[in-house]
Amino acid sequence: MKNIKIVLKFAGTNYHGWQIQKNGITVQECLNNALFSVTGEKINTVGCGRTDAGVHASGFVASFKTESSIPVEKFPYAINTALPEDIVCINAVRERDDFEASRNSLKKRYVYRILNSDFPDPFLDPYSYHVKGKLDIEAMRAGADHFCGMHDFIGFASSGFSVKTTDRCIYSLKIYEKNGLICIDVTGNGFLYNMVRIIAGTLISVGKHAVLPEMIPEIINSRDRSRAGITAPAKGLCLMEVCY
Repeated sequence: MKNIKIVLKFAGTNYHGWQIQKNGITVQECLNNALFSVTGEKINTVGCGRTDAGVHASGFVASFKTESSIPVEKFPYAINTALPEDIVCINAVRERDDFEASRNSLKKRYVYRILNSDFPDPFLDPYSYHVKGKLDIEAMRAGADHFCGMHDFIGFASSGFSVKTTDRCIYSLKIYEKNGLICIDVTGNGFLYNMVRIIAGTLISVGKHAVLPEMIPEIINSRDRSRAGITAPAKGLCLMEVCY
């Protein structure tokens, strides 16, 4: 029995997130079906976390155990023959027997992309959130600094989650412009349900001067969801990498 870790890229537009559910097709379902197609085994993959419907990934990690004779380095080629075009396996390595993609992750990096322009762009629309009106990037950067460190982020989580603690540590939160997009680049030891999207929504409010940067610590410490910004749309969010 081999324990294999793979890395996936996927456009989340057509999927109800990673985890299998009854109300729509998911990335996990497609991956499990692809593995059955190439190995003949009913494999239940384990993902590095749950992504929301519509969220994208450039470095999503999953793991699974198999008795297949397919060489580990050939798994991406084999899996890709059975995956939809908007899901691609880019790497596979053999891991120790007790490795699991969700349990062993140390930190995750997400990027939220904003198209800040007068008009939307049909080529960028599936992968960014269009915001009219000039955003003050320097104000957003000043606000972003206050998120770094260990905090109780319950005020930046949507209802419906079940975790033991709502304390999370953000290691870095950078804001920069790239290819005409404003990017909110955040790395942390873990994130609550919709946490990155709510942080993005709050920083957009800062960029619009609806919230002052120096108000962020007070908003965090209030632990009050109504004090934070909107939950920015899923399509602007991409999981970039997971570190182990």
